[in-house]
Amino acid sequence: MMYIVLYTIRIKPNQEEKFIEAWTGLTKLIYKHEGSLGSRLHKKDNLNFFAYAQWPNKSTFDNAGGNLPEEANHFRKKMKASCETFEVLEKFEMVEDLLKQQQSE
Repeated sequence: MMYIVLYTIRIKPNQEEKFIEAWTGLTKLIYKHEGSLGSRLHKKDNLNFFAYAQWPNKSTFDNAGGNLPEEANHFRKKMKASCETFEVLEKFEMVEDLLKQQQSE
């Protein structure tokens, strides 16, 4: 059963581009090396974002973290420098997925 982690993020003023770049880079590494299913990042306003990461199951999420290359530290530092707060709001299992699947072009 798919596992979801929900985040709330408040970035520092004028740091939106740096944050998005770091989020994207780190997510791609986690997807490639840790088995995540990726993430979605949502913008509430200029300083506030919400995001969720999808995992195939809780076990894969719990065991993640040890397979990332050194490059991940660059993205983590950049993300930390651009954020005022970065919090996990909730972790939960998905029971039904009714989002329309995107068609690859």
